Amino acid sequence: MWIFLNDSFLSIVAHRNKPGVLLVRARKAGDIEAVFPDAKTWMDENADYPHLAEVPAENVAEAVAARVRAIGYPNFKDSVQKGRRHDAYMDVWSVMRRWGGRNQHP
Repeated sequence: MWIFLNDSFLSIVAHRNKPGVLLVRARKAGDIEAVFPDAKTWMDENADYPHLAEVPAENVAEAVAARVRAIGYPNFKDSVQKGRRHDAYMDVWSVMRRWGGRNQHP
């Protein structure tokens, strides 16, 4: 699962060896800590997502739900601080807009 937040981009997948634990991954330092401040993170420079943390699935669900409950902006794009993250998110938005088109079926 990819999660785009205004201060964090995460990839969250099942841990291969630990049932009930999810592997939270990020490309930028600090993105995991922005959502999971108590997570013990490590770095694997050879990984696609070099910043990593093991987080119990229930903790992930609670943190994501808390972020949803805290939404106070009327426009997500405008809630992202200008800079490289904003530019990257706009690139994703543009690609998905082209992909979705108007009145297109999956």
